[in-house]
Amino acid sequence: MTEPTTSEITRTALRVENATLIDGTGAAPIADAVVIADAEGTISYAGPAATAPASGDAFTGRVIDAGGRTVLPGFFDCHTHLAYAHASPPGRRGELDPVLVTFDTATRMRQTLDAGITTARDLGGLATGYRTAVESGRIEGPRLHTAVRIISHTGGHADVRLPDGTDLSGGEMSELADTEDEARLAVRKVLRAGADLVKICATGGMGSPYDQPDDEGLLEEEIRAVVDECRRHGGKPVAAHAQGNAGILNAIRGGVTSIEHGYGLDDRALEMAGERGVFVVPTLSTVYAGIDKATMEPYHYEKKVRWSGITKENISRAIEQGARIALGTDAAVCPHGRNLMELSYLVDLGMDPMDAIVAGTRTAAELLGVADRLGTLAPGRVADLVVCEGDPLADIGVLGDPANVVCVVQDGHVRKDTKGLLPSATPAGVRP
Repeated sequence: MTEPTTSEITRTALRVENATLIDGTGAAPIADAVVIADAEGTISYAGPAATAPASGDAFTGRVIDAGGRTVLPGFFDCHTHLAYAHASPPGRRGELDPVLVTFDTATRMRQTLDAGITTARDLGGLATGYRTAVESGRIEGPRLHTAVRIISHTGGHADVRLPDGTDLSGGEMSELADTEDEARLAVRKVLRAGADLVKICATGGMGSPYDQPDDEGLLEEEIRAVVDECRRHGGKPVAAHAQGNAGILNAIRGGVTSIEHGYGLDDRALEMAGERGVFVVPTLSTVYAGIDKATMEPYHYEKKVRWSGITKENISRAIEQGARIALGTDAAVCPHGRNLMELSYLVDLGMDPMDAIVAGTRTAAELLGVADRLGTLAPGRVADLVVCEGDPLADIGVLGDPANVVCVVQDGHVRKDTKGLLPSATPAGVRP
């Protein structure tokens, strides 16, 4: 007989009371709100306390008294690299003990969940076993979508191999493709490894020594081949690392689902992205929190400094023009566990705080194809929610400090409760 996991034991019906509700749709906040989830982890009510079902003796679940705090949907980070430590080059992973890598990765997943990220999309380096470990309750972390490896051309942004062919990532980072046929084969390889989506390099990048962000990556016809191969295999999404504008245009014309980084976006690219429904994941954390001369190679630091102003100008214009922006950080390039600082950076470049929250909830759920289940607090949705100190609409920065994220509920399970909001919980981070 299989023993139930800790998560299975602790999930009960939940009722969150005495909260200000921001539901992720962009609607105005609701003061004195109630959110109710059943024992299966599905929301049955989210709205004003005045019209909520009465609690009374009939309610057999647990009650979270939010104490006037704000309740929001669980957030998404659509661009992470959880298998790598902050400021640690992916190319060094092949030198590390794989057992220690596993434990360290699990720690980073825990930090990410505690920051309020209940779902993450990992865009290179993370094996599907971590996804399964979360799904099966072996470990606690964000619900995961993973690209497993990145498709790049020889000498491109994700080529971490020495001239003699030694793969410094231990085979975990990239698939090389230099023709349309090789691009199709690379897609088949990552899908065989269990990838939820495919990640390609449409341009060079900051951390790669052989190229520049303005350099083009896969050819447009190779990108089309990748997209077509994904279409043939269940319509898997395609995320494009794309920084310089020429490669961004190639990626959009090639049919990708999302532009990752998008630092060089011009008006033409923004117009094309809008026409085709392409998402933009700006990863502003790499600009605001990812530049440290002491920990970076000189070529990396020089490129980041040179592109910082360009990035802020172009992403600010993308926000102004209403680009379909989803939250992503590129965690590993920037610190893990402070993912929601990205909201502050979006606001700094002109986004309304409510729109920034939507970018990290509903829009991100749309990008991942799960908006029918996640990203908003409404009846029928999965009970993923966070309770935070303060008013993020008045100060979006409160969400960027994990200490202010005092309660995290994922799929109806209470994963974090540092204030003892549940009567049976003990403060100081003991999780029921």
